[in-house]
Amino acid sequence: MASDPLALDIEKDAPGPLFLAIAGAITRDIMRGRLKPGTRLPGTRALAGELDVHRNTVDAAYQELTTQGWLHAEPARGTFVAEDLPDNMVEPVAVSTPFEPAMVRPHLAFSDGAPDPNLVPDKALARAFRRALLSPAFRTGTDYGDARGTPVLRHALSSYLTSDRGVVADPARLLITRGSQMALFLAAKAAVKPGQAIAVEEPGYPLAWEAFRAAGATVRGIPVDAGGLSVTALEEAIATDSRIAAIYVTPHHQYPTTVTMGAARRLQLLELVERYGITLIEDDYDHEYRFEGRPVLPLATRAPADLPLIYVGSLSKLLSPGIRLGYATAPEPLFTRMATARAAIDRQGDAPLEAALADLIRDGDLGRHARKARRIYRARRDVLASALSAHLDGRIDFDSPAGGLALWLRSKNVSAETWAERAEAAGLALLPGTRFTLERPAQQALRLGYAALNEAQIVRAVEILAQSWPG
Repeated sequence: MASDPLALDIEKDAPGPLFLAIAGAITRDIMRGRLKPGTRLPGTRALAGELDVHRNTVDAAYQELTTQGWLHAEPARGTFVAEDLPDNMVEPVAVSTPFEPAMVRPHLAFSDGAPDPNLVPDKALARAFRRALLSPAFRTGTDYGDARGTPVLRHALSSYLTSDRGVVADPARLLITRGSQMALFLAAKAAVKPGQAIAVEEPGYPLAWEAFRAAGATVRGIPVDAGGLSVTALEEAIATDSRIAAIYVTPHHQYPTTVTMGAARRLQLLELVERYGITLIEDDYDHEYRFEGRPVLPLATRAPADLPLIYVGSLSKLLSPGIRLGYATAPEPLFTRMATARAAIDRQGDAPLEAALADLIRDGDLGRHARKARRIYRARRDVLASALSAHLDGRIDFDSPAGGLALWLRSKNVSAETWAERAEAAGLALLPGTRFTLERPAQQALRLGYAALNEAQIVRAVEILAQSWPG
């Protein structure tokens, strides 16, 4: 059944994005009783035509009010006024103005690059998990299993890494961990003695730095340029600081700038590591997400078998942050030290989950999910790039990343920190460049992790971003 027209009283000249003005008009009508609990609202297309605005603008307004609890959506039925609103409602404040920090809370966020949990192949995962729980191996098992991880997953991952990335990973030297954060901690424990240092990219990944510090290492920043980690600066640091025993890199899509390390620099890095005998920790955290061309093969693919290289990856980026599963492979004796440390802090992982994920790999479900996710995330990247160019042209610089789940946005002549503060007041959480530095001056930039937002939310977030511009 079609809904009646709304005939909203919209304050189009009010400060802030238009979708907030539409949301404000709807909440005012709810509060004065014109829109009663349970009332069905017009579809986004119908209301957009009635208001002469873009459909995405109405969709953003509906999502805004759904997030706040004023509306609720029912699949295949439509959007309705919430039925559990109190009788003595007060004027809402989250849609009144975009620059009132005490009155507005962020309800949109550009993340650090998290995937969309709504895309998880939940039916296939549920079937695999049920099979694992009902398997004789789980129901009759009496010991804690192997601290390295479930053998069935180690073998499945070994085949996957060999076929997908060219990484030769012996199942006997493949360690399953509770997320890549644990793998990075164990890598530092194996590679560095207390008081020694790990060289890291700057700007770089703060959670890796925390894992290294927790393992007793000192962290030393090495500058990143348009080609990734500066190997020249790294060599100068090694020559002047005898404490450096390891180097941590994200060469596929550098975190946070997203640049890919080129072939020449990769070869220089491998030669330097071999010459100085330091350990290389390669974090290939989002290998599956390459949109243009084939993924660049990991450093671990080219490295000599005896090179002290610890290769770290994660299935959390491919599936969901809530699925905590990482892995690492390394030559002896690094691997033995990692496995021993793992056994000391966690005797085994989540055996049913590991068995279920092994099923997803063997049955091809993981590969199908990766292909589907790449298509969706590429489309979202393109929507973000288009919206940024439309709303902020001339005020920003960015390179549309060839892969990964984030974009590095460089601001012109304004403080990224100030911009982030103004955006947060308007309801949009951002990560400015200051979050990714050790000692060097922060780049005036923002990391926009877009994958967990749908296309309408991306457009809405960029509208807030543009309105929050501090220049």
